[in-house]
Amino acid sequence: MFGFLQGFAYGLFLTCLPWFLAGMINPALVVPTEAPNRLHVVLRYWLLVPFIAFLLWLTSLWGGFGPSLWGWLAGLGAIAVEIPLERSWRRWRAARRQRQLEAQRQAEAARRQAEAEREARESGVAVLDPAKPPVDADDVVLALCQAKQGLLEVKRPDLASQADRLYSRYVHVLEVLNARFDRGELAFQRSLGLITEVCLGAVDNLTAMASQARGVAGVDSTFVQRRLEREGKRLSVAERVALKRRLELVEETERHLRDLSARNESALTALDDTAVAMARIETGRPQASVAADQALADLRRFIDRAERYGRSGG
Repeated sequence: MFGFLQGFAYGLFLTCLPWFLAGMINPALVVPTEAPNRLHVVLRYWLLVPFIAFLLWLTSLWGGFGPSLWGWLAGLGAIAVEIPLERSWRRWRAARRQRQLEAQRQAEAARRQAEAEREARESGVAVLDPAKPPVDADDVVLALCQAKQGLLEVKRPDLASQADRLYSRYVHVLEVLNARFDRGELAFQRSLGLITEVCLGAVDNLTAMASQARGVAGVDSTFVQRRLEREGKRLSVAERVALKRRLELVEETERHLRDLSARNESALTALDDTAVAMARIETGRPQASVAADQALADLRRFIDRAERYGRSGG
């Protein structure tokens, strides 16, 4: 056993130099980390591996036997076996971490969707089901369902809730419009056309939001930020620039999403203004044949004449 350890230490020590030289040429060949560099090569093959070989050699001195051939061979091939094994282990860890992050993102997306739906129900907002549109759905409602489905596919339920709010405002405005005008009137057709254009413009914004969110859906900004903070000094300049560019892309996309969301808020306000303005319109005929103020004035004149008639008769 001690002879094997002594031979293993000698073989391991002798392989440090060729692996070190190969690593100085291409660190990725001898360092199975995510971002290998020459500093990792120096630490591993100039300090760590020689230290391990030295410890094994000291341990083998207790036996008093010479190095064995099998120990030599094992030491010579130890690093060649260890590198692919460590690389496979690191890939497994990275894949496991990615699965955990994906599960966390899905759980967070589900939580945000449930929260958005709960808030919508509590505020009286109708919730659209893209898989089951309303039976009497027109082109605007169908377009809203499609836009909401696109936002849900990119795990953005916080943005998809705008489709529900637009749907509720659209239905409310149509109810007020139907109550104030007949469908054959020109005012009804004109108002309906303008309302449809506003809603379709908001649908275009929702579609653009889904498209932009899909562009950065594969970028985990939290992981990138954590990697920059944890490995910032060890990363190369090109890697730091690439990671920072990813964060900039996410920030730019979020800024564009906020701008589009603000446009939809303006559309919601316009629909609310329309509903209020239409509710103030009185298109029905008055029940009284004479205006109330005119009737009151006539009543007062009648009373004055009646009093004068009573005094003259007495």
